[in-house]
Amino acid sequence: MSVVACPQCGESDDLSGERVDGDVQVTCQACHYQWLRVPGATCDRCGGTDVWKGLRPLLERSRGTQLSITGTVDVTLCWQCDRQVLQNHMERSGRSRIVMPDELPTTSGDTPRYQPRPGS
Repeated sequence: MSVVACPQCGESDDLSGERVDGDVQVTCQACHYQWLRVPGATCDRCGGTDVWKGLRPLLERSRGTQLSITGTVDVTLCWQCDRQVLQNHMERSGRSRIVMPDELPTTSGDTPRYQPRPGS
């Protein structure tokens, strides 16, 4: 069984949770960091339950090199397997549920690097 721990400071005992729109907003009482957990969801790679649900944009070229978001895909990211992606997202975007790619394609031959994982 995976233990839920604060992604900021590692605390696993002094946590509290509150339901928010079907998810659980967890607050670390040690460092006051907050994050959302999806109850019942598990990571398809490690089986852990400390996951975060967000949206990944589908990017397409609409005109020349101009990129447009044409839709979104639900993604479940794991604090164990996807820690760096989640930490970068939280630092850049805070509470936004839209997970933007680290790099955007810049020429017409490029394709977006942030493709959804199969089953996400």
